[in-house]
Amino acid sequence: MNQASASQPFTLYTFAMSHYSEKIRWTLDVSKVPYREQCLSPVFHMLPALKMGKRGQTTLPVLASASESVQDSPRILDWLNQQHLIDALLPPAHAAEVRAVEQRFNAIGKDVARLLYVRSFGKADAHIVKLWTDHATPAQARFIRIGYPLIRWGFCRKLRINAKAGQRAEQRIEAEVRWLDERLKDGRAFLVGDRFSVADITAAALLAPIACPPEHPVYGDAQYRQAMKDATAPWHGRPAIEWVLRLYREHRGQMMGGVKL
Repeated sequence: MNQASASQPFTLYTFAMSHYSEKIRWTLDVSKVPYREQCLSPVFHMLPALKMGKRGQTTLPVLASASESVQDSPRILDWLNQQHLIDALLPPAHAAEVRAVEQRFNAIGKDVARLLYVRSFGKADAHIVKLWTDHATPAQARFIRIGYPLIRWGFCRKLRINAKAGQRAEQRIEAEVRWLDERLKDGRAFLVGDRFSVADITAAALLAPIACPPEHPVYGDAQYRQAMKDATAPWHGRPAIEWVLRLYREHRGQMMGGVKL
């Protein structure tokens, strides 16, 4: 790690419940890259994300340093790799395969979110409001609670949250869980080579909302698990999900290195 990054911690702007944010949070923690985490709230994240990303997008996470900001988890990994901050997680000999696995699980990130919202909107609204307001200011929380029906409508439009889209999302998730089941048949501990890598982090983080690992600060919460039990039930007990739970247990645990603002 270079001296500048050690003396001037990054700020990681996230949604606490975002699986893409967890992917980068976990990567930074394992790599011992110092950072502060600032959790933003839906709706109120849009302007900061637009300003920092400068790409016309409102997505999180964004990793910001004193001199620049990088938006979107694959681009953040690219940047961290260029700075030689994650060498152990992206070994050159397996880099192409690691990034290929990362890409395939990135591709179902929206499907995971879409399916959970399809199955929970109208059934677990109180819990969704709680998740959206956990890191909000009092004024922001009041706005979200009052405006929730309109905000929910906007989410449904943006993420195409409807029954048909939910069915397609379930099929895509099932395809990747099946791929992971098959990949793990030989008893391997890690997805690429014989060491823990970005491939493992991405697969586990993107499936965390379904696996509900106890070590995850949001998806391990008893209230979340209860609210989403019907939505996540089809995959419980699968080898892929058991692998995600083991990976969290053995490689995540209490390793939450960021100082939350």
